[in-house]
Amino acid sequence: MTTSTEQFPPTSKPSESVSGVTVRLAGDSGDGMQLLGTQLTNTSALSGNDVATFPDFPAEIRAPRGTRAGVSGFQVQFSSDEIFTPGDGLDALVCMNPAALVTNIGDLKKSGILIVNSDSFESKDLKLAKLENSPLEDGTTDPYRTIHVPMTKLTRGAVESTGLSTKFADRCKNFFAMGLVFWLYGRDVEPTLRFINAKFGNKPEVAEANRLALKAGWNYGETTEDFASTYQVSAAELPAGVYRNVMGNQALSWGLISAAKLSGKELFLGSYPITPASDILHELSKHKNFGVRTFQAEDEIAAVCSAVGAAFGGSMAVTTSSGPGIALKGEGLGLGLMLELPMIVIDVQRGGPSTGLPTKTEQSDLLMAMYGRNGESPLPVVAAQSPADCFRTAIEAWQVATKFMVPVVILSDGYIANGAEPWRIPDVGTLPKIEVSHPAGREPDGTQFLPYERNEDLARPWAIPGTEGLMHRVGGLEKEDGTGNVSYDPDNHQHMVETRAKKIANAASFIDPLEVDGPESGTLVVSWGGTYGACRTAVKTLQEKGQNVAHAHMRWIHPFPANTEEVFRRYDKIVVPELNSGQLRLMIRNEFLIDAVGINKIKGKPFSVSELVDEIESA
Repeated sequence: MTTSTEQFPPTSKPSESVSGVTVRLAGDSGDGMQLLGTQLTNTSALSGNDVATFPDFPAEIRAPRGTRAGVSGFQVQFSSDEIFTPGDGLDALVCMNPAALVTNIGDLKKSGILIVNSDSFESKDLKLAKLENSPLEDGTTDPYRTIHVPMTKLTRGAVESTGLSTKFADRCKNFFAMGLVFWLYGRDVEPTLRFINAKFGNKPEVAEANRLALKAGWNYGETTEDFASTYQVSAAELPAGVYRNVMGNQALSWGLISAAKLSGKELFLGSYPITPASDILHELSKHKNFGVRTFQAEDEIAAVCSAVGAAFGGSMAVTTSSGPGIALKGEGLGLGLMLELPMIVIDVQRGGPSTGLPTKTEQSDLLMAMYGRNGESPLPVVAAQSPADCFRTAIEAWQVATKFMVPVVILSDGYIANGAEPWRIPDVGTLPKIEVSHPAGREPDGTQFLPYERNEDLARPWAIPGTEGLMHRVGGLEKEDGTGNVSYDPDNHQHMVETRAKKIANAASFIDPLEVDGPESGTLVVSWGGTYGACRTAVKTLQEKGQNVAHAHMRWIHPFPANTEEVFRRYDKIVVPELNSGQLRLMIRNEFLIDAVGINKIKGKPFSVSELVDEIESA
């Protein structure tokens, strides 16, 4: 069966050029919105647009169909300009049922395009969504350009020739919606046709049904009078290079693999599945050809302890989790700190406390990463700023871990982990060589090996067990400096506590200084983690309005960059937007005695640019 794009001819309707578009696709968790969104993202990236996405998953694994708890969404912004967020107000919203409409319509711009599957607004659908009246009839949709499309009926008719049952035919309606959206925004269908062949090639009737549904959606846009024109978004002018679309967890995984190769180490991951960190385990398990070993442990404690063992054995050791799992790993992380072994600990943050909001984003684990272990147990903490930045973050974290012989915490979050953006593939030759050395054995003069003897960075030697002449003892009890013997001497304990803290403080001289975008006085907006894009865009908006506002983004949070206080002291006001109650703000106040102002949101959703603009102006 042909897959030629000749079946999708260019539109004969007028086309309006726009700089960018934000689209959200929303429906039941079984309606295929994530697949639709992924295809829209990929084809936009291949068209040369700058792209940013925000998938939104239901928190319940099997929420009842048609209910508000079961709504799944995918938001994508594609633009001819460089962008840093998946968009603010929506230009278009596609809703597959009433629950999707009522939970998402508040984000649609007035006069924005609202496309609904009108076949899913029967009385039973309204009841599932806890609605007494249809939002299509009670005035809810009046402010928008609402287009009623009987998608279920049209899809069944389009795929009837394949002989599929009604149940399977209805599964194709996301491809009908895809065809309509692709037509509306002039997207190339060829990549999606290739996807259909690859995904469903062994089920020809299913592949053909999806192609027919895609074509039917495209033809509906072309033939209906509901659309007066289409919209075109030209390619963005991005720095020259080879790009690919990448998600945060994917980029973290590739960064870890690269760091292992750059340091000549085999990568070991000890992990226990938890949303939204599980995809790191999934991705790394695909790359055994690079010497990657993945271990799905029976629980979080076993996972972190396996990583400690791998680090002791000389491997690049990694453990991954989200907030609840990091809490369980606390004692194991303290052991890694006490042994002074290089490790990577990844926390993909989600809403809490306890199980909290498993599929929603938050930044509430910062203080746990800083202080969530017994005793005086500081660790370096670095936070990725975007999906693409995750690659660099993994490499930097391993550089610090090996240079200073210490576990390093990487903070990501659900927004970064599941979001996607174009990533310029780096020239391998430009990546930093990570020098790792191990003692070769006993010195010729028979000098005793000292496992806690320190170099100029206060790092101890990374001795591989079994090396002749390097027998030594490690464990969770306090060590005597130099020998590593168990010591209960109070003076030694204070010395060791201070030495471990000083070692981490020394990393400030290794990490990049804090950079500022904007004027050197006035108001400074300080962001960290996934708030980067919204803060940068909001500050740019305020600067264009003539306001004296600058932006500094903090990737390394412990230690702070060496010039942090110098930068902060130049400004009259420090404003810190966070998806928590003010954790970085608390640290800034404590460290520098600066009365920073907080902008705080704890709703499981990222900041929008417009709300930040308003909050910064009134701060």
